[in-house]
Amino acid sequence: MAITSRAPAPGGGVSVPSAGPSGPPPGGPPGRGTAWAEGVERLREAATTEPGRLRIIGAFLAALVLLFGLVSVWEISGRSTAADDVVGRSQPLSADAASIYRSLADADTTSSSGFLLGAQEPREVRQRYEKDIANASKLLVNAAANTGGNEDSRAQIALLSEQLPRYTGLIEQARATNRQGMPLGGAYLRYANEQMTTQLLPAAQRLYEAETDRLYSDYDEARSWPLVSLGVGLVSLAALVWAQRRNYRRTNRVFNHGLLAATAASVVVLLWLAVGHTVARSDLSAARADGQESLKVLNDARIASLQARAGENLTLVARGAVLAEDKKSDKYDVEFTTKMKQLDAGLATALRLADDEAGRAPVSRAVDGVKQWQQRHAAAREADLKGDFDAALTQVVGDAQHKDTSGAAFDTVDASLEQAVAHEQREFTRAAQDGIGALGGLVTGAAALAVIGAAAALLGIGRRLSEYR
Repeated sequence: MAITSRAPAPGGGVSVPSAGPSGPPPGGPPGRGTAWAEGVERLREAATTEPGRLRIIGAFLAALVLLFGLVSVWEISGRSTAADDVVGRSQPLSADAASIYRSLADADTTSSSGFLLGAQEPREVRQRYEKDIANASKLLVNAAANTGGNEDSRAQIALLSEQLPRYTGLIEQARATNRQGMPLGGAYLRYANEQMTTQLLPAAQRLYEAETDRLYSDYDEARSWPLVSLGVGLVSLAALVWAQRRNYRRTNRVFNHGLLAATAASVVVLLWLAVGHTVARSDLSAARADGQESLKVLNDARIASLQARAGENLTLVARGAVLAEDKKSDKYDVEFTTKMKQLDAGLATALRLADDEAGRAPVSRAVDGVKQWQQRHAAAREADLKGDFDAALTQVVGDAQHKDTSGAAFDTVDASLEQAVAHEQREFTRAAQDGIGALGGLVTGAAALAVIGAAAALLGIGRRLSEYR
């Protein structure tokens, strides 16, 4: 039975019983701390001996080399994915958006040409219009499936999908009415053209700009320097050099094979990372400068030529019924002049950007075609202003006896620009794939060499530790 004593309390009374010898003192057992504190204490004690210091150095070197490999894999994976997206997703979507615009503009141009020909409309003209509409519809479906979460692109695709059937309905109404010899057909055609120029083409332009912005964003991500990887790599090399210097000063041995192997592995990864990314960055820059920029200029020039041709056709369809803002000039003739100026400027820029003869040759043919087109258009316009509509019509769309028309010159320009676009597309794809190839194997190589380097560092330190046994 435990005996407790009651000490007199000051001023009388009885004090509280004191704890027996088995009661724990406040704060827990003496000398016992948290697990973290114990770990720190053991680390501090280990650091007071050379074997303990070597173990700490070995663990630190292995962790640093592994971190270098991990960060390199993370950064290069992101850049490889962005480069793959440039070739496999964003550039094709940008090209498809440009093709949607071109197909719509060509459909509008072809429909006006067919309208002028009336009952004599050749089957190939009708087939070209139907092919343009089918191509635009197919590309819209493809864009809707691949555009991802880009809300702006989705909004433009929805607008185009809604308005395109309305446009084709107006064209069919204009065509049917025109074949019946009713003048109302021209009004339907002008209304269809207005819908194309105010609804469909602006939406296609916004879609093209949105997809091109995403393409440039992927470019920037793929070309950005892996600064974190390079920084960690330099720190790893510095730590390995320090460890070998320390080893030399304490043992007077020049080389530690394990640390030397770890250093070599880190140097290989660092050089591979720097050189590979430099080459990839150069190739992607070439793809953008020599391919994508030229493609953008050529697509804009081709669209300007299509719109100029539509304006030329509608000048004859309207026959002065639609005036420009100055209330004196023919609206469609003013649009023709404006688009031809844009075409001239675009071809001049395309010639400047072309970096080889294969790229310059079709653009030069387009320049010559534009000169012929302008001369023939001037002759047709002069005949129209004199009241000779039939002569003007023959000079614009031609007949069995007249082949040297403004329409033939336009066809030369369009075909030449199509060849130039195809050439620049090949140049872009080649340069961009070279950029992807420069990063090939770097992710796997960096991971493997980092593991080898970390293991070599541990083995090198282990060799030193064996000398203390």
